[in-house]
Amino acid sequence: MARLMLPATLLLLAACGGGGDDESGPEASTTIGAPQKAAPPAPRETAVDAGLPKATDVSAAPGVTGPNTDHGAIPSAIRGRWALKAADCQARKGTDLTALTIDATNLRFYESHGELARVRDSDAGRIVADYRFSGEGVEWGRRMRLELADGGRTLVRRDEGEGAASNAMRYTRCAG
Repeated sequence: MARLMLPATLLLLAACGGGGDDESGPEASTTIGAPQKAAPPAPRETAVDAGLPKATDVSAAPGVTGPNTDHGAIPSAIRGRWALKAADCQARKGTDLTALTIDATNLRFYESHGELARVRDSDAGRIVADYRFSGEGVEWGRRMRLELADGGRTLVRRDEGEGAASNAMRYTRCAG
């Protein structure tokens, strides 16, 4: 059986080869170059991205200025626990309705969470950045400006873009 398959295989190869070494036929004009690496697919835009400029890697975000050594992170002076109502600083977790907890890349509110997507501008006591939020089964994007005031005892939050609160919100730093 193997003896029958060898001639059949050679016949198929000869048919595919074009029949000789002459490169003047129609197949000669078709060249196949070296394999090229395909470009990675573009990221899909989601509802979270709607209304936000395209995000970049926060570790290499352009426009980060000033002495903030945490490029691509929320400045360390802004991190901590804050509340719109000072009484919420003493409230048990889950009952602190106006509390805001900030770490290097996250904003955590009572019923929502925002993840840092892109730093627009930053220094030791201020950041303007885009965040991807989720909460109560909904996702959205929001640009926020967070600035320290009163010697670091107050955090002033200003939301920007469609659906943003029109007034600045002033948070008090919680102890501990």
